[in-house]
Amino acid sequence: MTQGSTVATASADAGLLSKERIIARPGFNRWLVPPAALAIHLCIGMAYGFSVFWLPLSKALGITEAIACPAEMGLFARMVATTCDWKISELQWMYTLFFVLLGCSAAIWGGWLERAGPRKAGLVSALCWCGGLVISAAGIHFHQIWMLWLGSGVIGGIGLGLGYISPVSTLIKWFPDRRGMATGMAIMGFGGGAMIGSPLADALMRHFATPTSVGVMETFLVMAALYFVFMMAGAFGYRVPPSGWTPAGWTAPVASNNAMITANHVHVSKVWGIPQFWLLWGVLCLNVSAGIGVIGMSSPMLQEVFGGRLIGVDVGFGSLDPTQLASIAAIAAGFTGLLSLFNIGGRFFWASMSDKLGRKNTYTLFFVLGICLYAAAPSAGDVGGIALFAGIFCIILSMYGGGFATIPAYLADLFGTQMVGAIHGRLLTAWATAGILGPVVVGYMREYQLAHGSPPSQVYNTTMYILAGMLVLGLICNLLVRPVAARHFMTPDELAREKQLAHEKVDRSGHSVLPPEQMARIGHGGNPALVAFAWLAVGIPMLFGIWVTLQKAFVLFH
Repeated sequence: MTQGSTVATASADAGLLSKERIIARPGFNRWLVPPAALAIHLCIGMAYGFSVFWLPLSKALGITEAIACPAEMGLFARMVATTCDWKISELQWMYTLFFVLLGCSAAIWGGWLERAGPRKAGLVSALCWCGGLVISAAGIHFHQIWMLWLGSGVIGGIGLGLGYISPVSTLIKWFPDRRGMATGMAIMGFGGGAMIGSPLADALMRHFATPTSVGVMETFLVMAALYFVFMMAGAFGYRVPPSGWTPAGWTAPVASNNAMITANHVHVSKVWGIPQFWLLWGVLCLNVSAGIGVIGMSSPMLQEVFGGRLIGVDVGFGSLDPTQLASIAAIAAGFTGLLSLFNIGGRFFWASMSDKLGRKNTYTLFFVLGICLYAAAPSAGDVGGIALFAGIFCIILSMYGGGFATIPAYLADLFGTQMVGAIHGRLLTAWATAGILGPVVVGYMREYQLAHGSPPSQVYNTTMYILAGMLVLGLICNLLVRPVAARHFMTPDELAREKQLAHEKVDRSGHSVLPPEQMARIGHGGNPALVAFAWLAVGIPMLFGIWVTLQKAFVLFH
């Protein structure tokens, strides 16, 4: 029996969800993998859009007006109360839990993912994310907010973490020649999930709303079913390349030409003790903290700084009547939509550019340009340049998104590709930290300045300077990044053992057992109609989301 037939037999004998079963065979086209990743990321990315549910859920019992709980009712009593509505501040704990659990679950189960493979991780992600929505729907039915926290917040948050990192290692191995672009395509989907999900949820809630229901429970159930279908299609669309596979005609860069890209591999268990990991942790945490801070205050800052000038009336924000405030709120919503487009586009653009500029240079550009823009934003507001102000924030948000999409390739360059998914999972604890740090800084500084008599149009200036200071610290961390010392890499024997534990088809020395002639037929070719269908399946929903968002953004220019 030949080696190739041995591999085929072993794959056929493996379980449907096993990693051996999804090792690509000759004729598989690597361009089928990004749509599979997008199918999952576009679904779990709806976590960004959950704010569309806060207001309806705050009136789940009252329908038209919230039924307030008695003032003396404590937190635990409100958690199980069935006679009064939930506060929006209580519902927002789901959002906090999303991203705390995302970072924690990615860190805890990243190593398991590398060995189990992306298909099994994608399945678990679908069960957790969609199952969490079903539990939340039950929580609405029984009016128990703790079920929403448990369902969408905790269980759904675990699904977020596994779904977010599931394609990272796979895409980097399929596209060693375009690491940034490959991860940028997938992570762009996470940023675009709310762009599709929010208008869909709004339409479903309006469809299911009745005099006795706000329609959120039914919306959760429908979206859970739709997302499960898409996520399962993505999970079963995953394939991993055989060990040692490279694209036809591509050779790995010589270390002497680019010392920041290694051909060796670090084990995930060692990264906690490597300085470069903590420097990148600081890079991601500080970049995201500043970006989250800007996202949280961009809309109120636009309204309070420009006031009536947004609608051609030369009066301050505090002097506007309700009709004028409503007009300004619509413009601010369009501004938020415009920022979301740059956030999404930046993930693909900057990650792709990093393939040419290098990861360290790309982050240096983020920080240097970001420092200048954060510091210039208050002046843009003071001189009244709305277009300049909007342009500054659009570039800032593009770099915020680009930071997320570029970091997996940065990790692969420094620590190798064997366990990059698990290492990326541990690094995402920086995101969980930033999700707390950024809003706290912005909220505290705003309240502090208002309490000391600062006018609303000026309270954001100091905050922007503080966020610029965060970027200075991030720049220092990035400039300190150096190639990883040789002592941290796995030996050939350790690497071979790890490949066997990861169910890769290798011999005892860690080399692929697939014949070279079969290896050469993997990654290209296949059925072009299937590739086109896969991209249309994710491309059409994305185009729908972009169109809806652009319609909202057009208000900003009228």
